[in-house]
Amino acid sequence: MIEAPFLRDLSQLDAKLRNDGVVVLAAADVAKASSAPTAEMMALPSRWADLPPDNYLKDGGHYRRRRHSCYRIDGGLMQAVPHRAHWQSLDYNALHGGMQRWFEPIDPVVADSAAWVALHLWLADVASRRFGRQSWFVESHQFRIDTTNGIGRPTPEGAHRDGVDLVAVFLVARHQVKGGETRVFDSRSPLGQRFTLEQPWSLLLLDDERVIHETTPIQPMADGGYRDTLVVTLRRGSFQGG
Repeated sequence: MIEAPFLRDLSQLDAKLRNDGVVVLAAADVAKASSAPTAEMMALPSRWADLPPDNYLKDGGHYRRRRHSCYRIDGGLMQAVPHRAHWQSLDYNALHGGMQRWFEPIDPVVADSAAWVALHLWLADVASRRFGRQSWFVESHQFRIDTTNGIGRPTPEGAHRDGVDLVAVFLVARHQVKGGETRVFDSRSPLGQRFTLEQPWSLLLLDDERVIHETTPIQPMADGGYRDTLVVTLRRGSFQGG
């Protein structure tokens, strides 16, 4: 298992994201940079236990559970938009693209928490420093990948881009699993890196135009193994699909 290449100096975050297209932060630095209350952050993972099944998996699997909500962030203000489907083009998701996928919304207990809001506002600020100040169209996904049937696939679509500007992948929890290795490739060269996120609330930040990413399947080390993540995407102009 290859350890995550955590950024050692937070002041280098913007330059690292601009130059490499990928940044990995330890949980303590996420809390520091975002000003998210640490106690609230550490209490949120319990809310991943009741995620509804993802009924859109085209590989026939039953290993993914999720919730999904959308926001608009502008000028330091975060506003939930009316619940909408998640949509990606086939150009970005050859497996599940081209169809409207309606997931249950994020529970208000989560969405209204100070930690949730702080993390999202900080990500919008990171995106604005990278791409310019503007409105951000934000999609937030709670995922649980479990191993009930032996193998769980965090990215069944394979190595991909998401069709947005900034992608944030927070590892929320790992329980009794092996695998789940993150792989990030430069979209313009054969260069890449691989590592495994293990620390709750550690973060992978990606410039979606610059890099392609995937996570390898997980296997159980004991009954009930799972991997929980929060994936937040930020896009200029509009949500995908309008």
